[in-house]
Amino acid sequence: MTQRLPIEPSPGLLEDFAHAFDDLFERSSQREGFRRYLEGLLLPAERNKTLTALANTEPVVGATAPPAQRLQWFLSESNWEVEAVNGRRLELLKQTGLTAPTVCGVLAIDETGDRKWGAKTAHVGRQYLGSLGKVDNGVVTVHALWADERLYVPLELEPYTPAHWFGQGQQDAAFRTKPAMALERVDRVLAQGWPFRAVVADAFYGSHKNFRAGLKARGVGYVLALGPEHNWWHSPGQIGSVREAAQATPWKADRPGRWQALTRRFRDGSEQCWWALEATAGPFGPDQPQRLIVTTTDPATLPQAETWYLVSNLPAPGSALEKGGLQAATLAEVVRLYGLRVWIEQTYKQVKNTLGWAEYQVRSDLAMRRHWALVCCALSFCWWALAQTPLEKATEGGPPAAAIAQSPSNLAPVVEKKIRRSRGPAPPHGQLARRSAPGSGVARTLHDVTPVLAGVVQQAPTRCFAAAA
Repeated sequence: MTQRLPIEPSPGLLEDFAHAFDDLFERSSQREGFRRYLEGLLLPAERNKTLTALANTEPVVGATAPPAQRLQWFLSESNWEVEAVNGRRLELLKQTGLTAPTVCGVLAIDETGDRKWGAKTAHVGRQYLGSLGKVDNGVVTVHALWADERLYVPLELEPYTPAHWFGQGQQDAAFRTKPAMALERVDRVLAQGWPFRAVVADAFYGSHKNFRAGLKARGVGYVLALGPEHNWWHSPGQIGSVREAAQATPWKADRPGRWQALTRRFRDGSEQCWWALEATAGPFGPDQPQRLIVTTTDPATLPQAETWYLVSNLPAPGSALEKGGLQAATLAEVVRLYGLRVWIEQTYKQVKNTLGWAEYQVRSDLAMRRHWALVCCALSFCWWALAQTPLEKATEGGPPAAAIAQSPSNLAPVVEKKIRRSRGPAPPHGQLARRSAPGSGVARTLHDVTPVLAGVVQQAPTRCFAAAA
């Protein structure tokens, strides 16, 4: 076997992480590019993550410099496989205790859009961009993300291709709607063996009958949102929408009736009282194939920003459907599961604001997918690095391991300590690891993993929902 050429390693734990991918890259220049790309993505958030910035070159003239050209080749022209890199990333997380998936998690489905100009970039078109809240020229990507109370892991993503890219528009056999793409992501996650309790998604997917039917056909549980005006056929004078079903159920502070109190506990230690209702109206009910659960902070006014209308196929405890294959779920469990959906919103904050998700300067479909795969690797590295320090070591002279396990944000300083110990003395200020010349003005790479990780876990969703005493 031909001996592989040595390459300059990344600092500390990032080298250990990157080494696990080396067999997926045939050439030393690819292994080198993988390390340099991740280093650049992990730079401070205030630094741009364009390709020239990742290569630490000037953005105009520097685009032709060898470092930038090497990264451009690695992203656009080299022959490594996106699927293989993504699969290895998930394998590493599966094998690590802190990041291993459990059956208590959820599979969150969502899409995000980013503004992009021109007509030559793959998948670009005028469409609704959630990040802007309006229709504009951009690229939309459908995501599948696994999450529980501890962490989140991006699993699958697929760019949506607008109808105008196809010869026959929406009638073209190759055209796929976003709900159809979301079901394909569910199929891939099931094939990968990632366990989850239910699929969760917002009202765009919850109101789509074919999406709900597709999940049911796959034997998958779901907790999906509905819009307050979601309705069904009904006779005059009867309840015809989910909001009407909630309004028709009386509530007073001293006489809550069928409303049940739930305590929502946040990671900062605060608590908030919510109320949940198992509604019976139209096609929904505890003994029907689909349940309607309304949860809110104020049943009297049903404030829009703090009221969820949820549809679920998880059977109610004690119902005739409980023996149908899916595990029964109490009101508190249904609300807990949907509460985990906020992780995908946190994902967007991290990958966009910190890791440069939308700052790619490429046009081809392949290069875009590779950039996104590398961003997911950078994010996963933060969780992986956290898991490398045993809790027993991390808690010597400090809080007990059990307390830290309940609050991962307390482990952020442990990551930084581990990095400093593994990489030796810090390089002179203003250098990128051991490669940049003094005075380049580039911050150290892994020194900023801790703030990235801290931002992930400190703004996490609620720790749990529990029935109020």
